[in-house]
Amino acid sequence: MKPAKTNTSLFNRLRFVLVETSSPGNVGAAARAIKTMGFSELILVNPRFPDVLQRDEAIAFASGAQDILAAARIVDSVEQALDGCNFAAALSARLREFSPPLTAPRALAAQLAGDASLNAAVLFGSERYGLPNEIVEKCNVLLNIPANPEYSSLNLAQAVQVLAYECRVAASGDLSPPPGSEIGFQGNAASLADIEGMFAHLEKALVEIEFLDPASPKKLMPRLKRLFARAQLETEEVNILRGIASQILTKRRRLDRS
Repeated sequence: MKPAKTNTSLFNRLRFVLVETSSPGNVGAAARAIKTMGFSELILVNPRFPDVLQRDEAIAFASGAQDILAAARIVDSVEQALDGCNFAAALSARLREFSPPLTAPRALAAQLAGDASLNAAVLFGSERYGLPNEIVEKCNVLLNIPANPEYSSLNLAQAVQVLAYECRVAASGDLSPPPGSEIGFQGNAASLADIEGMFAHLEKALVEIEFLDPASPKKLMPRLKRLFARAQLETEEVNILRGIASQILTKRRRLDRS
């Protein structure tokens, strides 16, 4: 008999997010891909067809995973799709100048399986355009599937299958957690919404001390986002950074009044 899943199981902590997907067949095939690997949470952000979950092509390609389609959610924004998550990975075949740290599916799977505090999402872009930079920059890591450099194009559902497989292997205990994950105290990973709020607070403080020119911001904030993405921020650390920003703003106001 297979052991029952617990709330901390990666199977219960990982969601698959499809952003602006065009093909109902890909949605159905993605549902099939995650179900065969034991996962169940599928979220669609602004799919091309609002009724995609009921389309014949999606149902046909799901091939027995109609329950995943029935339970899938359609939302209007990536922020809604990531609600409740404190870790997000963006899949892209293209490297970005200001992307978060680059990692491979196997390394990501080991990290997620080894840290039960992570409620994670893997984001997949549209078939034609992939994920835009502004969404990639919100994520903790950028995923790249190692492939033939002369032909590295993967079908959307195939990419979902690769990620779901690697996460299943890791969740089943066949891979060790990443080195160092068991060393020292680890607090709760900060939610993505809290991190975005911290960046907005920090940006305001940097403008106040004239370190950042809002009329010509250039690439400072994307660079800072990449820097902090490497740190895997915890809730307490985000609170500290917001406290620093608050103190900067308070001191600046006092100076302006004096």
